Amino acid sequence: MKNKSSVKVIGHQLWHRVVPSCPEGTIPIRRTTEHDLRRRKKHMHKYGRKFHQPHVQGAAVSPAPAVEATGHQHAIGYVQGGRYYGAKANINVWNPSVQMANEFSLSQIWVLAGTFNNDLNSIEAGWQVSPDLYGDNNTRLFIYWTSDSYHTTGCYNLLCSGFVQVSNQIALGATIAPISFYEDHQYDITILIWKDPKQGNWWMQFGNKYILGYWPAEIFTSLSTSAGMVEWGGEVVNSGPGGVHTSTQMGSGHFPEEGFGKASYFAHLLIVDGNNNLVSPGVVTTFAEQPSCYDVESSYSSDWGSYFYYGGPGRNPSCP
Repeated sequence: MKNKSSVKVIGHQLWHRVVPSCPEGTIPIRRTTEHDLRRRKKHMHKYGRKFHQPHVQGAAVSPAPAVEATGHQHAIGYVQGGRYYGAKANINVWNPSVQMANEFSLSQIWVLAGTFNNDLNSIEAGWQVSPDLYGDNNTRLFIYWTSDSYHTTGCYNLLCSGFVQVSNQIALGATIAPISFYEDHQYDITILIWKDPKQGNWWMQFGNKYILGYWPAEIFTSLSTSAGMVEWGGEVVNSGPGGVHTSTQMGSGHFPEEGFGKASYFAHLLIVDGNNNLVSPGVVTTFAEQPSCYDVESSYSSDWGSYFYYGGPGRNPSCP
């Protein structure tokens, strides 16, 4: 197993092997298949959207598309109480196993403002495995937004109006490759979200050079000025068939104490301050609803700055 300095940052997608970009003035869009259309017809009123749920203090609100159960579990790091104008992180990329088609596993950044009742504004970006949304178990790049606690606004990727894509080189919803393997090569993606101090729009960058696009200021209420909380971490849906926990994995599917090359991580955690500078987030608080199923452990080092390991296997003898 190699050390932390051997981590490779992913800056491309699988379709780049065929063509490096779309023509100027166009954007890449994930192809809609017949299977996609069938799933949309089955869940027409909720396909590609999230559901409002009561918020657990310190936990991200990120329900799944087309999931009737409410078994959302998190392992996150977060900061709150200040004025935040963006966030950044390197996110270790894996392909966690998802047991049930109506479950998912994701790792993302949340930029949040408002209350967790009716006026929550949320900007989200990261990677996810979601069979119900994509029809497969690939690890895919995604974004999401809402301005009313997931009631009526927002969607994944480009499934509704809101996010304005400008990049002709990165496709939202596209497969991310390569991915990390246990005790083998490690890969991560870099995501940056920041607020334009002049226009007020919230921009997203993938890697070190791809500016994907922006969420217009006018689609938000609480985020029109700044965010009041930033979260980084993982989330799964546990549908609990038969009253038992599923084996849906978070991150690498291993607990954080296993460390580098075995557990998944978020590294180089940063926030954007009022001067539009990337700075240390300070003390990062951690939270997990069921540490015996999925857990999180934070730390700091000179090479990774603020970071944490997170995840777990789901069902196990301590998580029945």
